[in-house]
Amino acid sequence: MTDRVILLVEDNRDDEELTLRALAKSKITNPVVVVRDGVEALDWMFRRGTHANRADHEVPQVVLLDLKLPKIDGLEVLRELRANEATKLVPVVILTSSVEEQDLVRGYGLGANSYIRKPVDFTQFVEAVRQLGLYWLVLNEPIPR
Repeated sequence: MTDRVILLVEDNRDDEELTLRALAKSKITNPVVVVRDGVEALDWMFRRGTHANRADHEVPQVVLLDLKLPKIDGLEVLRELRANEATKLVPVVILTSSVEEQDLVRGYGLGANSYIRKPVDFTQFVEAVRQLGLYWLVLNEPIPR
């Protein structure tokens, strides 16, 4: 049996806390794994480095991916996920504060399933996360594993 894990790739602790609070307020109870840079995200996804012993059943139902990350940026993480047969179909939602049009175009070009700009207002952010959770965790049919 697979856990319906949410992988949150976020280096900003305030944004991490905001996202976790929004998930809780939206009654999304899936386990959330938080990684704080692009290298750690790839290590977790590919079960290497400090995440080599990650359980097989712990696979992400959805990846919430920030773009501005240390070590390897979010677009490179996305490129590597899409280039690998084992992860190319995992849903990736870019969740970023970037307003740069080129990030949006590149994100979709690299295979992002969705691109959401983080609203500044907490109430709007909670609503965005609620809808995101409803779609990706309840309505969307995941790929059989």
